[in-house]
Amino acid sequence: MKGIAIYDTSYGNTKEIAKTIVNTLKESEIEVDVFYVKDVKKLSAKEYDFLVLGSPTKFGTMSFAVKGFLGKVKSKEWANKPFAAFDTENPENIERKEGSAAEKIAEKLREKQMNQLEPVLKSIVLGWKGPLQAGEIERTKEYARRLAVKLKRES
Repeated sequence: MKGIAIYDTSYGNTKEIAKTIVNTLKESEIEVDVFYVKDVKKLSAKEYDFLVLGSPTKFGTMSFAVKGFLGKVKSKEWANKPFAAFDTENPENIERKEGSAAEKIAEKLREKQMNQLEPVLKSIVLGWKGPLQAGEIERTKEYARRLAVKLKRES
């Protein structure tokens, strides 16, 4: 099984979450390629069995770059393949239940008939630039371990 993890980042926090997910999946013997969203030129569903996609939450939604990337995910190629979505957001955004990048990503991928394996991961960033709140890396590892178990069941 081989997957692709794609992220956008403004201050490095979302990248840190993406790398933590990827490294934890690799520890579970799942192969994953990881890319910054602006470095993805072409996306082929033939090369990958699953997708992990993340973005910082900006003004209640995903970044413009991730929104553009979603246009490259073709429904007929990716239908029924598993996915996971994550974001970084500040605690006030979560408390007020304002929009979430991860929830919007998941909605768009479900519309493309993809299979969501885990609820979205919302990682808390303190302030606009960070750092990540204490405990977020460990929480991300736990999330990725659960995801690994479900991905292995899918294969």
